[in-house]
Amino acid sequence: MATQQPDQQLQVSVAQLAPADREGWLTKQGGAIKTWRRRWFVLKGKKLYYFKNKTVSLNQSSYSFHSSLHFSITIQNRSMNQTKYQTVTINLSRLKLVGVADDGEATGLIEFEPESFVKDERDKDKKKKFMFSLGTSKRVYYIYAESETDMKQWIESIRRNLGEGSSGSTSPTPKVTTTIDATPKTNGTAPAIEKPISASSPRAKISNAKTTIQFLRDDDSKVLEFWQIWSESIPPQGDLQSGTSIEFHVATSMDMQKLTWRTAGPQNIFIQKMVDFFWNVGAPETEIDRLNDVGALINPVKIGSWIDMSDKGGMDGGWYFPVDIPLKLAIEASDIGEPTRKLAEWAEANEVLNCYSVGRDMGAAPPRQTEIRLKLPGSDFNAQLNLAVDAFKTFQFPALPNDALNILRQGSNDTTGGLCLSVITSSEGFVRLGLLVPKPSRDIVEKLMEYQMAPKDKISKFEQQLGGVGPAYVEYQFLQKGFGYTVYKEGFDIVLHYFVGEDHAE
Repeated sequence: MATQQPDQQLQVSVAQLAPADREGWLTKQGGAIKTWRRRWFVLKGKKLYYFKNKTVSLNQSSYSFHSSLHFSITIQNRSMNQTKYQTVTINLSRLKLVGVADDGEATGLIEFEPESFVKDERDKDKKKKFMFSLGTSKRVYYIYAESETDMKQWIESIRRNLGEGSSGSTSPTPKVTTTIDATPKTNGTAPAIEKPISASSPRAKISNAKTTIQFLRDDDSKVLEFWQIWSESIPPQGDLQSGTSIEFHVATSMDMQKLTWRTAGPQNIFIQKMVDFFWNVGAPETEIDRLNDVGALINPVKIGSWIDMSDKGGMDGGWYFPVDIPLKLAIEASDIGEPTRKLAEWAEANEVLNCYSVGRDMGAAPPRQTEIRLKLPGSDFNAQLNLAVDAFKTFQFPALPNDALNILRQGSNDTTGGLCLSVITSSEGFVRLGLLVPKPSRDIVEKLMEYQMAPKDKISKFEQQLGGVGPAYVEYQFLQKGFGYTVYKEGFDIVLHYFVGEDHAE
């Protein structure tokens, strides 16, 4: 059956499967999170193995090791200018070469059953012209080849090994136990026809708001191109099924020199477009795999993508899951280290049990950053504010400015609590900490703009293009030194968060 196989069945190399019935590159859809991954497939009897790589080469040479090796290493103490030698014995049966892929293990295995079938799926997805499905009683695997000839040869080889001969099978598709539909329903083979975007739609609003940003007006801007690639990765409204929606958010710093754009919607229509976007902007495969792993762990109904940008050319992007889950589960999505340990200890001490969002950046170079958003417990506004102040102290961030805090305290009668924290960690330390205050009154927003000497007229134009709504949140945030990478403002800042609206199924 197509269930998780014991490790020993996967500990086989491509070479050990020779001569294979057929082998070659194919692209396969994942399990819990429907990403597409290119893998080297090997058909052997009634088993179909797949590997991340075809072969492994160690500088094109062959190596023969004895059971142990003696060698000397040189240890130099730079501060004392001393050198000493030490002989070390290594048991080579336990030696692992770091940085070299292990060819001794398959990524996965599909075992054929009497009721298994293979089927041409070329009409299912026009973007994947040479797709076929391989079904068992537990799951249907979707796979596509690079050419029509390749697809036909794979189908023929699999049918032969299934014992069907060349005539094929018309076995009905078995029930699929996965909780996610692989393909959006369009009530037929024809793709959904997307209607023109309404001027009042959230898509139109964010596009119009973009035109008010000075550094996004240059048609040759790389930042503008980045925004356009991201916006094109958002699924069209016509892909939505009944009862589902796509949400849109945008945030700007008070000086309007940094913006964040966010969107989220049903997992089944978002995942592949998100992954394609990450590929297009150079995200590493390891982080795309991480998205798949965390998705399999959490299995969110909704997923989303975000991008950051700045007037200095800053461009960053990543994913997030708007989910209410135990904080411990969200921490598993992070790079474990001192920051996650401190966060877990502080949360336990203050009975912070859940988070409402977890996400990660997809930059090309480490350290990777993970953002967790959580609601602060407490009976009222002041209790929650005091807990937030304690978090800044515990995580060794500078204290929030008293003048900024006093503006919140003076307006506390206009708020109903509900304060939240945004915590961004990395393997190199805490990156950023933010205090999110929901539904700020217009008076609080005006005072904060005066405090930050913000360009009120520009913010007003920006808000008008978003539909005239005020901020859903204001955020006091502090970005640690060294994490601005010369393109983002480090230190204290105030950010306005806007909920732009939702697209609903038509």
